[in-house]
Amino acid sequence: MVHHDPAFSLRERLAASPLPPTALDFCQGLVYGVLTHRDALDAIIQGIAPEWPVDQIAPIDRNILRMAAFEILVDHETPPKLAINEAVELAKMFGSDSSSRFVNGVLGTLLADRAKYAAQLKGAADRAEPPTPQGNPAS
Repeated sequence: MVHHDPAFSLRERLAASPLPPTALDFCQGLVYGVLTHRDALDAIIQGIAPEWPVDQIAPIDRNILRMAAFEILVDHETPPKLAINEAVELAKMFGSDSSSRFVNGVLGTLLADRAKYAAQLKGAADRAEPPTPQGNPAS
């Protein structure tokens, strides 16, 4: 498993391909939102797909699921069906042959019981301390 500092990785990526301010805000909010809620998001994903331990899900699939779950349960800026469609498209582009079906199934279940999972995430967030980002990725 590769452990890159998310702030450094984001800063380097943005240096190579700058984003307009609105996209930059969205990108940073998504990255840091997922980092803040990662353990709770993983617990929700694990509950939906118990036969696939989260640490054994392909990293690209795991991170696609985390991002879409965050958008659906916390962010509310992106309509849930759009978040799912975008996640499925990312899985088709970057995942394995079965990734898109897996991502669609997990996120479909998440959406069907969104209130339950949002409450679970909120309860976990109330008990946790947010991670401290190492530097501002935009600088």
